[in-house]
Amino acid sequence: MLDVQFIRDNREKVATAAKNKRRDVDLDGILSLDEQKRELMTKIQHLREKRNKNASTKPTSENIEKGKQLKNDIQRLETELSDIDIQLEKLLSQVPNVPLDDVPVGRDEKDNVELYKKGIIPEFDFAPKSHIELCKIHDLADFERGSKVSGFRGYFLKKQLAQLHFAILSFAFQKLIAKDYIPLIAPSIVKGFSLFGSGQFPWGKSEVYELNDEDSYLAGTAEVAVTSYFANETLAEKDLPKKFVAFSPCFRREAGSYGKDTKGLYRLHEFWKIEQVIIGKDDLGEAKELHAELQANTEEIFDELEIPYRVLFMCTSDMGEPQIYKYDTEAWMPSRNGYGEVGSNSIMGTFQTRRLKIRYRGDGGQTHYCFSLNNTAVASPRVLIPLLENYQQKDGSIKVPKVLRPLVGFDKISR
Repeated sequence: MLDVQFIRDNREKVATAAKNKRRDVDLDGILSLDEQKRELMTKIQHLREKRNKNASTKPTSENIEKGKQLKNDIQRLETELSDIDIQLEKLLSQVPNVPLDDVPVGRDEKDNVELYKKGIIPEFDFAPKSHIELCKIHDLADFERGSKVSGFRGYFLKKQLAQLHFAILSFAFQKLIAKDYIPLIAPSIVKGFSLFGSGQFPWGKSEVYELNDEDSYLAGTAEVAVTSYFANETLAEKDLPKKFVAFSPCFRREAGSYGKDTKGLYRLHEFWKIEQVIIGKDDLGEAKELHAELQANTEEIFDELEIPYRVLFMCTSDMGEPQIYKYDTEAWMPSRNGYGEVGSNSIMGTFQTRRLKIRYRGDGGQTHYCFSLNNTAVASPRVLIPLLENYQQKDGSIKVPKVLRPLVGFDKISR
């Protein structure tokens, strides 16, 4: 959420940001409602002063009647103010965050900027198979029965792939714990305020599963729950930054993706993720350092898995509404003859924390809104795609990354 005063002081910048993120906003309506709110607050304050002054006078019948009238006038204006607050909140909730000045401006994913590539892309002296074909050959997944039981995009992981799934999640989880990130098992069932606070609502509501219980939803990432962990709290500056590594099941409807990656493990309704979340100070310099740290953590995981990847600097239209700065990590997937997203590393500024009312108190006693950041450490089963496809061998076997072998107890998958 952007502060109204920020919008007033930076109207053109906010309008440009919304345009570049391809979102329609009503800045005229926001500023008009804010002006009405200011006027009403002034009137209410003036009437309260008159009521207090009247209450301190001799309680004559005239003064009593005057007091009743002032009370009624205040209540009427407070009702008007409440209505304006609701309207203003609705319009403000539709205004996306303003990217940093160095973020590339673009219309779609083609305008994202490749920063660098790491790792060696395998050169096969045979026709490589897709992860779907490899799963079929080695009986590692069952998509047909998965769809029968779970519906569209349903799946079963089987045998060694089920073991690798748990191993890679545990590998990433333990790695971040060793870096002093606080481990969490985060809830997947969340309330609406947390989805609004993280910026999933209103824009991504079509992607969210709503449960029958009142105000209950399934989260698509642990970011939702963990960012909301300190909602309505004021932290101490000396305790920041708070660094978390969270595991959770994740659920996404993929409402806008029908026809895209309908087969295999790339785009699923249900998956698991190790997510990094940081709550820090309102300090852009520190946020950039933490963003680099989050990126290094994810890259270290893929370096040790020996899976080639690249890092993209996301353009304005492809970075999401709450972000001010975002990198994507994409792993090489031979069956796509290209890279596929495996992580998103974002600085949100104070956008989420304003919505969630997460503040910190500085040494001087003043309170400020926190900064929030997050990045995927690893998401599975998607990460299993580059693992299977990059490690396949000419004889049909699949090697296991060295760092995972102690966790699974085998070094290759073979018929």
